Amino acid sequence: MALALRDDQVHTYAEYLAWPEEARYELIDGLAYAMDPAPLRQHQRIVLEMARQIAAAVDGGPCEVNIAPFDVRLPRAHEGDELIDTVVQPDIVVVCDRSKLDDRGCRGAPDWLVEVLSPGSAAHDQVRKLFLYERHGVREYWLVHPADEIVTVYRLENGVYGRPLVQELLGTLSSSACPRVEIDWEVIVRGLR
Repeated sequence: MALALRDDQVHTYAEYLAWPEEARYELIDGLAYAMDPAPLRQHQRIVLEMARQIAAAVDGGPCEVNIAPFDVRLPRAHEGDELIDTVVQPDIVVVCDRSKLDDRGCRGAPDWLVEVLSPGSAAHDQVRKLFLYERHGVREYWLVHPADEIVTVYRLENGVYGRPLVQELLGTLSSSACPRVEIDWEVIVRGLR
């Protein structure tokens, strides 16, 4: 199922900021995709536990973790914020270059992004966002599949995502973008049952 478009107009970040807060959108190449209503409890529990583990591991280091809603602005070049046409809200955002962070979120490619898949946005996250993050140089992109209890990991090598690592939510998994982080899947899965 594809996410609904707000309209067929091309929008900028300046317009995005003026929209009512109760309607959430992501801009990709100027097209505004309506975000799903609040995710299921299972989705939120996974996000919370992953973010907790990441935050504990990066504490005191250069990296910072944030959870949605958190704007990630992906400029095409050096245009001002008001002209940016791509703004996304991944479930978990890890940024290790603090110069990319400001009061509005992150400007530029984060080091690591995590999406916990929901039925209504799975295609959006697995296809549209995958190509977007590769194009903008996001070093690592994880897709957590709660129903199947697997994670798909894309790592940027020479500017492209190579063959993904697909692993069951068992044991632990380390991030290459943030080597101090090791996700303990047993804790996450136990919390879901």
